[in-house]
Amino acid sequence: MPVAAIKDRLVKVDEEGFLTDYDEWDEELAKVLASQIGIEMTEDHWRAIRFLRSDYKENGETPTLRRVSTVGGIPTKDLFTLFPKKPAKKMAYIAGLPKPRGCV
Repeated sequence: MPVAAIKDRLVKVDEEGFLTDYDEWDEELAKVLASQIGIEMTEDHWRAIRFLRSDYKENGETPTLRRVSTVGGIPTKDLFTLFPKKPAKKMAYIAGLPKPRGCV
């Protein structure tokens, strides 16, 4: 399993850079991950990220964009504004979760 140095610590990642250990994530790390992809976290961003983490913990898989919209209550249009171009992939990356199924 590859390891990446992010900020001042080592974390386990997959070949695309997604964290592989749920417990290595924290909000400070999320801020660093977000900044690496050009996103400055706001409370709206945190709402989406916190939903992803809690849903993953409950269901064992990274929620899709549709699930974040329907169950999480965040309109798809807003997700594309918050996380431009590939919102599901960017949210999963920042949340320290595996890339959602069906995500290219």
